[in-house]
Amino acid sequence: MATAVITGSARGIGAAIAQRLAKDGFDIALNDISEKSFENNDIVEKIKALGVKCQVYIADVSDSAQVEETVKKIKEDFGTIDVLVNNAGITRDGLLARMSEENYDLVIAVNQKSVFNMMKNVAPIMMKQRSGRIINMSSVAGVHGNAGQFNYSASKAAIIGMTKSASKELGSRGINVNAIAPGFIKTPMTDQLTDQQKKAILDLISMRRYGEVEEIAGVVSFLAGPDSSYVTGQVIEISGGLSM
Repeated sequence: MATAVITGSARGIGAAIAQRLAKDGFDIALNDISEKSFENNDIVEKIKALGVKCQVYIADVSDSAQVEETVKKIKEDFGTIDVLVNNAGITRDGLLARMSEENYDLVIAVNQKSVFNMMKNVAPIMMKQRSGRIINMSSVAGVHGNAGQFNYSASKAAIIGMTKSASKELGSRGINVNAIAPGFIKTPMTDQLTDQQKKAILDLISMRRYGEVEEIAGVVSFLAGPDSSYVTGQVIEISGGLSM
């Protein structure tokens, strides 16, 4: 049985990706930063109900030592790592002139360094297998930039460069590396926006609606599956025609 590892997967987009890959037949290794993330959360039960193996690994993926230990444990428990989805991420929004160094460094560590840590530890496993799929979650903010998200945009733009570089290094070993750049996706966070804020956002989107987490998961499913065997080094924007 093939195994997929998804970081930041207790809820939201990460959880949707985990469930979709479980439906595709992958055993699932879930990751999030704390046990609390999985409290009052039935994601593990939902995945196991699909007939696949599922385990939770608590780790701060911005910490290299924790990642090294976690990846080692996943390999021992599952025997293989076939798909890695780097989904963990945070925001600490603010204008450049007012942004603290702490908030800049934190977003870069969680969003960008986590991708480095996970890829550095998982790539050797995939190289030995001579197969693997790595899918990195970027953002339209990393493609187009976004006012008030200097740190977030920087981290997501860096992920695009990392994806393209890794695809060149790992392609000859049978490893595909791609990125996804979601736009505005319907989550509890977007539900909290005012009607005026929602209208301003929707006016920028050709399809005049938010994306659904399942629509992100569907593209991940494609990139993790056999139909994308000749796709690597790409950034797929899922934004409904967003014009920023």
